[in-house]
Formats: sequence, structure tokens, C-alpha cells
Amino acid sequence: MEKIIRFTASDLSKITNHRSGEVKFGEKMVTIPKEQDVAKFLKECEQQFVLFGIPEDIGVRANYGRPGASTAWESAIKSIANIQHNRFCKGSQIVVLGALDVAEEMELVQNLNFNVTADRKKLSELVVKIDKEVAHIISLIVTAGKIPLVIGGGHNNAYGNIKGTALAKGKPINAVNFDAHSDFRILEGRHSGNGFSYAFEEGFLKKYFIFGLHHCYTSKSVLDKLKTLKDRVLYNTYDSMKIKMTKNFNSEMQFALDFIKNDSYGVEIDLDSIPNIPCSAMTLSGFSVEEVRQFIYFFGKHQNAAYLHICEGAPSLDNEKNNHLVGKLIGYLVTDFIKAKTLVELS
Repeated sequence: MEKIIRFTASDLSKITNHRSGEVKFGEKMVTIPKEQDVAKFLKECEQQFVLFGIPEDIGVRANYGRPGASTAWESAIKSIANIQHNRFCKGSQIVVLGALDVAEEMELVQNLNFNVTADRKKLSELVVKIDKEVAHIISLIVTAGKIPLVIGGGHNNAYGNIKGTALAKGKPINAVNFDAHSDFRILEGRHSGNGFSYAFEEGFLKKYFIFGLHHCYTSKSVLDKLKTLKDRVLYNTYDSMKIKMTKNFNSEMQFALDFIKNDSYGVEIDLDSIPNIPCSAMTLSGFSVEEVRQFIYFFGKHQNAAYLHICEGAPSLDNEKNNHLVGKLIGYLVTDFIKAKTLVELS
């Protein structure tokens, strides 16, 4: 576990804005003491959820994208620590594990140019290295009977989430991905655009549903590939639901759930599906924040929902005045998933 930078009680206290008469998540969330073995602690603790950050954007860089996803974890944990602990959602349900230690890898990519073939190969090799660490940590969390809440990094980390969960479960899992892009591109070396296709090819991903593809940003080759895999890979489009209005958002959620619900599945959320959220592939057209929240709650309610991954948000790409808002959004999404899993029905 040397690749985890553990979050401490002191770390939580520093980022929690204490106020008389209020109780914040930061005062109730649990951290793992330095002297404790992580695997043993997770198996024995009563908390159901494990918060884990991946502060990297190497997969995004390897995919010709704008860096910045490495900053989402820091923004998110600060916002989550200051959510109110109350009867609707309790911080005491969460273990804050900490973040993957990617300092060395992030240092190595600073002078790499994705337009140079040799550099692009190095970027992919670093993504593979991160894949192994993410898969190991996710497997450890799921083996302990807990639910990972994974924040940050590029969508390349879907591969590690899927592989780690599949290894812990002892069989392939399914996934639903709320995304403007398929991330099912060719196996050309690892990057943020092919995490699902690699997981599928290697036998860790059984069924895959892509929710809300954008017509304008899905290549003909990907569409042709998806057509050949329709027994195991299905999709719908944002355009059909929100522009042509030929499909209904709620009906499509049920259709997607019916496709994946018979096995454990991951819930993947790419923040580039929401307009004006700072991301590598920021969009002006997409689903609303409320629709993303409804999506997470809907899929989180099912017993086979095995993890939540929120990725691609890049607070550092926003101006200093507003860069905390990505973290605040992630806080809403995380608590929606927790409330769904714990079936909080209070009005």
C-alpha cells in the first residue's frame, strides 16, 4: 500500500470549516490510523463507503486532451468535508482512504509532448503503471465488502475500477457510463479514451451501456464497432433524448438498468457530459446537473451497484474565483449515491 497517501484526521480538520451549532462531514468521516493495516481496517470497520482520489491527468494527456483533471480530488475533498452531517446523509458512513501517490509519474510527464510518438508511448506506459495501482486498491476495497467512491483523474481510470472490482468479485462486471464519448476506442496504447475497450478486450467488462453519446463526437469507426457488439455493448444518444426528443430520459435509464442489472456494475460519470463544467473536453451542450444527479440516484439504488467513479473534472481550468464549484458538484454527486445505497427516503 505504499502508493497511497493516506488522509489523516489532521488533514480533515484543516479543511473543515468548523461552526458552532453545526456538524460537518469532516468531523464525522473516518480515517485510517498510520499504524493500522489498510486491508484489515477496511474489513473490520462498520463504514460502507471508501473515498479514494486519483490526482492524475496523464491519461488525458495521452489522449490529446487538456491537463487539469489532477486537481479534482483536492477540490472535491474540501467540499465533501464541509457538507452538513444530518439525518439525510451522514459523514460517519465514509472512510477517507486518501489518494493514489502519482507524484513521480506526474513529474515525469511535465516535459512530454503528445504530438511526439516516443513521448506518447511513454505517456501510455505511465497510464499502464497507474492502471495496476488503481486495480489493486479497488480490489482491496471491494474484497473488504466496501463500496469505492472514486474521484478524479481521467477516464482512463475506468479500466482500473472495472478490473479491480472484477478481480474482487471473481468474475467480469458490467458498467454504465454517463458520457458524451464512448471511451471505447481502438487498442492503440492506454489513454483516457479506451479504458472500457481494454477492460472489455481483457475479459473484465462483461456488458457496457454508454448513456448519452453525442452524435458530433463519436467516430464512424466506433459506431461501427459498437454495432457488431450489440449483445454486450449498447448505447443511446444525448441527441435522441434532448434534441430529437424521440427517446425519454427516464425510460432510457430503465432500459440501461435492465441491460446491466443482473451482475455487479460500476457507475461511471464523466463530467464532460454537463455544460460549462471545466474539463479536458468541456461542452456547451449536455445534460443538466439535476439529470446527472437523478441518474446517479437511480443506478445507485440497485443492490448490484458496486462503485461510483466521477472523473475528468478539472477545477484548475476554471478561474480562481469559481474553481471550487467542481468540488461542490462532486460533493452533490457523491452524497446522491450514498443516499441511494442507504435508501434514505426522508423528504
